[in-house]
Amino acid sequence: MRILLVGAGGVGDAIAKVAATRSFYDIFIVSDNDFGRAEKTVEWIRNRHGEEVASKFLAAKLDASHAANVVELARNHNVTHLINAVEPRYLPTIFSGAYTAGINYIDLAMSVSEPHEADPYHLPGIKIGDAQYALSEQWERAGKLALVGMGAQPGLANVFARYAQDYLFSEINEISVKDGDNLEIVDEQGNRMFAPAFSIWKTIEECLNPPLVYERNRGWFTTEPFSEPEIFEFPEGIGSVECVNVEHEEVAMLPRHIAANRVSYKYGLGAEFISILKVLHKLGLDQTRPVRVRSAQGPVEVSPRDMVAAVLPDPASLGPQMTGKTCAGVLVTGKDKDGRDRATYLYHVADNSQTMAEFEAQCVVARTAYNPVIALELMAEGVWRGAGVLGPEAFDAKPFLDLMSSSVGYNQQWIAQERLPASPLRHP
Repeated sequence: MRILLVGAGGVGDAIAKVAATRSFYDIFIVSDNDFGRAEKTVEWIRNRHGEEVASKFLAAKLDASHAANVVELARNHNVTHLINAVEPRYLPTIFSGAYTAGINYIDLAMSVSEPHEADPYHLPGIKIGDAQYALSEQWERAGKLALVGMGAQPGLANVFARYAQDYLFSEINEISVKDGDNLEIVDEQGNRMFAPAFSIWKTIEECLNPPLVYERNRGWFTTEPFSEPEIFEFPEGIGSVECVNVEHEEVAMLPRHIAANRVSYKYGLGAEFISILKVLHKLGLDQTRPVRVRSAQGPVEVSPRDMVAAVLPDPASLGPQMTGKTCAGVLVTGKDKDGRDRATYLYHVADNSQTMAEFEAQCVVARTAYNPVIALELMAEGVWRGAGVLGPEAFDAKPFLDLMSSSVGYNQQWIAQERLPASPLRHP
């Protein structure tokens, strides 16, 4: 297996560092438009693991905004598998480049949606991921696999949902993905600061778009952003967090392979974050279309969302200033294998102090990084195999979770926590 990683930002850097602890591949190319950033990742691996491990890693410069560049780099190094770890706006060229190069593909976030023109808060337009699923037959005919949405959420959440269907439940009423944390970020003086722990570009996209919900008797529909607030009790000391509806890939993915009456995604954003996002939207600073701005050097074209991302701290740099834990999980309700009511929260928690000690990567990006590497190892072993555009819910979840938690695997523990079937939620 010869792997090309596109993007050496926070998540990409962590993916390479996780991969450096495994040996199932022949070469691992770390590429980025900023060659110095790719070099820095490879140098960290060399310093941490020595030359024998680092000899498998190569830094490369790649402008992923052009598919031809992806094709050229992949063919020059006889790449067999590509990991897309950059923002979704580059997805079309990377996805196309991987197909043209005739290689297998993995991403962490899927193609962006387009709201319904006439009724965006009731009807879906182009759903998140639709542009990729539309090409599934082409990938299948080529005999190549595009494994989409293989991060933590989506990704591990989809694995949990598939495991619940196959091993825990006979009937599923609802799959509700829940993402929450108790993270705090402080400045050099110890003052709490606003600094998103994940790509603000992606966060704006998913939080301000109309949230997608699925119901079996209704199909997919949309709601208002930040709708249906509820208090969810997250485990391992994180505690009570208010969660709201947010657009996310799982809702578009899971109904394709899992029988559930309802699928939803709720994010524990917090009142301050929601307020800031609403202000950005009101001021038009969430827009991606460039606007003309006067400067001392003359007029320039600037995307408002890119400007917001530029003035905020790089999420990859926040680890030393961050404390707390983040939780990725799925609450599944329905009937167990004996027909009794059941509610189970399947989850994985990442502690920032631990991920910083092991990878010098903050916990939000580290929890994402494990999953594409685990999936690649299962593909290398022939355990996960297929062709077409498929999400992780299309594959048996048990081998993934066994490898994830094994002491000779990735040593990342996951929990299936039983909740009261009636209602594990407290509404404010």
